[in-house]
Amino acid sequence: MTALPVYRWRLAPEGLATFRQLRALGLRPGGQPVVAQLERPRRRRGPLVAYLYRVDLARPVRPMTPAKRAALAKANAARQVCPECGRDAGYRIPTSLRMCALCAFPDAV
Repeated sequence: MTALPVYRWRLAPEGLATFRQLRALGLRPGGQPVVAQLERPRRRRGPLVAYLYRVDLARPVRPMTPAKRAALAKANAARQVCPECGRDAGYRIPTSLRMCALCAFPDAV
């Protein structure tokens, strides 16, 4: 297995992009392999790593189907229902609390 070329942050050559950069262009990797790696140094920990893909081999993002849009809306609605009291909180329930703010902090109200 050959090692990937490593580029420092902001020094990647033209024609290569990260997944997020591809997504901002309306593209996706489309099954192509990772061609390089981007590293951003940090002071106390190891570097942040992002994989780079070729822009010319990227494919357009698949459009959202009505069924997928409905499933996503249903999943987001389920994340707003408090498992303790069963009410719609009107916001996404934090995973750290696992319940709405009224149930988590009853004395605060």
